[in-house]
Amino acid sequence: MNFGIIFANVGAYVDPDAAIIMGQSAEANGFESIWTVEHPAVPKGYVSEYPYSRDGRMPGDEMAPVPDPLAWLTWVGAHTKTIKLATGVMILPLRNPVVLAKECATIDHLTRGRLILGVGVGWLHEEFDAIDVGWDDRGAHTDDSINALRALWTQETSTYSGSHSSFADIYSFPKPAQGSIPIVVGGHSKPAARRAGRFGDGFFPADPRHLVELLPVMRAAAVEAGRDPDAIEITTGGRPKLDELKMLADIGVTRFVVPPLAMHPGKLPEAMEKFAEDIISKF
Repeated sequence: MNFGIIFANVGAYVDPDAAIIMGQSAEANGFESIWTVEHPAVPKGYVSEYPYSRDGRMPGDEMAPVPDPLAWLTWVGAHTKTIKLATGVMILPLRNPVVLAKECATIDHLTRGRLILGVGVGWLHEEFDAIDVGWDDRGAHTDDSINALRALWTQETSTYSGSHSSFADIYSFPKPAQGSIPIVVGGHSKPAARRAGRFGDGFFPADPRHLVELLPVMRAAAVEAGRDPDAIEITTGGRPKLDELKMLADIGVTRFVVPPLAMHPGKLPEAMEKFAEDIISKF
């Protein structure tokens, strides 16, 4: 099992020097990947329910800085050599896929093939309103953008016609160093599981308690789409215990992500070293 750090670009690690400590400490201690979160805009007094907390509010207050995930990863990528750089997750329907394909391919090219694009449909209705993007069809929009991105990354002369994106005979270079950038579908709903089965290189339900219900849904969707469900990576996260991790590995989880292990950057290297000794070394 691989291990990663999620929520890497918030809190103290908004600071550029702290971001470097985060990336380099994770790399030095055997973490496979580092994951950034995204919110282009957080409307004041939002009423949408954040799906990953008991009180329906996302961590931090509304004015807490959330750097652009790709820009932050580019900065950290320039100060590391091997760790994978992942969005966890990017709100895909808020992005123009033609522009996003170029941004991602450029990062992948500059970092020699280290980018992972984690995507989701979003949960903050007011954010969609602020950016003037349709809320009700965000699922279909996400599916369409995934297909458009892959056409731009893998076709020398890219052509695609979909429900939200259409283009013909366009060039988009450089291409990703990996050939195509892995797309991990985030979410803990059945639609997200089906989307991962149909389109994803990976599936990322953040709460492991949903895996028993959702993995069969994902696998069935993959088979129906003519894909190999065993080829789809499974990521989840939380506060790990060894026995839990071994159980998760047995049901097919390939990556476990944890939040930053220290709130103060000065304490992070020691905390990561301890995690590597206590957990990573056992897998």
